[in-house]
Amino acid sequence: MNLFETIVLAIVEGLTEFLPVSSTGHMILASSLMGIQSDEFVKLFTVAIQLGAILSVIVLYFRRFFQTFEFYLKLLVAFIPAAVFGLLFSKKIDELLESPLGVAIALVVGGVILLFVDKWFNKPTIDTTDKITYRQSLIIGFFQCLSMIPGTSRSAATIVGGMAQKLSRKAAAEFSFFLAVPTMFGATAKKLYDFYKDGYHVGSDQVKLLIIGNVIAFIVALIAIKGFITFLQTKGFRIFGWYRIIVGGIILAFLLSGHNLQVI
Repeated sequence: MNLFETIVLAIVEGLTEFLPVSSTGHMILASSLMGIQSDEFVKLFTVAIQLGAILSVIVLYFRRFFQTFEFYLKLLVAFIPAAVFGLLFSKKIDELLESPLGVAIALVVGGVILLFVDKWFNKPTIDTTDKITYRQSLIIGFFQCLSMIPGTSRSAATIVGGMAQKLSRKAAAEFSFFLAVPTMFGATAKKLYDFYKDGYHVGSDQVKLLIIGNVIAFIVALIAIKGFITFLQTKGFRIFGWYRIIVGGIILAFLLSGHNLQVI
């Protein structure tokens, strides 16, 4: 993987990680278009640059991360289902990731859901994340488990889960961002552990690529999150639904035309 490919993938990660469009689907499409050959470092890179995206959430919502202890307990409760399911079904999840067809189908199905989600959950009663109960946190956590199906989108699953629990679009999106911090940090830590446990090592040039990727992902994610919240409050999810259907359709067209999409 060269510097140009690093920059492109980092931009894709920063733009799509917190939007309900599936960063996995976009990574597959971008890497295939650039002809990136998958190896252990590329797999590590695509997970490790999430740290930059995590930092963007902490910077944007710095004061919110110094709330009451209850704030962290609710995040923990919401995080537990994904942690348990991830450990129990990690091999199955890896198998699903090997299927570009599954990713494309998940993109399209999720897109159709987003076309109607604003109509389904149009009477919110909770407009701030501090009003979320432990029960609602746990339910949102189970929704997050759906994102283990590649192409579903962690952001989409948790936001829809939040809206199903009577959260406003803004509150659901913000709780999704907060929940991303322990979830993505945990996923990155596990990937790093597995990488070194299997005997792989990161060279000095690869370290530079990781640093560059994280910095770019951080900057782009900052912009994406701020723009997403503003857009979401006025426009809703419909455009994201159509966008997912189009991207899923592009991947399906690639597959049906005989092209081999490289899964990273």
